[in-house]
Amino acid sequence: MLKSLTAAAAALALATVAFTPAYAADAKGDIVAVASGAGQFKTLLAAATAAGLVPTLQSAGPFTVFAPTDAAFAALPAGTVETLLKPENKKQLASVLTYHVVAGKTMSTALAGKQLSVTTVQGASLAIDGRNGVTVGGAKVIAADVAASNGVIHVIDKVLLPPAM
Repeated sequence: MLKSLTAAAAALALATVAFTPAYAADAKGDIVAVASGAGQFKTLLAAATAAGLVPTLQSAGPFTVFAPTDAAFAALPAGTVETLLKPENKKQLASVLTYHVVAGKTMSTALAGKQLSVTTVQGASLAIDGRNGVTVGGAKVIAADVAASNGVIHVIDKVLLPPAM
């Protein structure tokens, strides 16, 4: 009973965060349109464009995207983003970005109270811990269940780096 109540409370807390006005989104748009409309993902979208991933993120999906904010990218060591955006680093950039994407649409209620590992589109495993809030690869989910027509966005506070980096 206590475990069910804890899971329900966690799910409710995540759902409440999801409706923060800064991340309110119209599910009629795809992941790129919703992220663009939120205004907090300029760096992520510039990186997706440089990596050639925008058409994929606009496709039918569905996808679950753990989307780092502009502030998360700004917290990386100086020069990291600029280096990754160079044409000669396109493959490395695509690897970093696809490490933030999981095939399928996974809502926060499916993560609440659980500890699991998922395989990213990049191919590596990503640890998710939903036992006390939700963390993904050590990044905190700061807004969950931002709906898009082709999946869902969970906003995170750090940029995730694949294990090979």
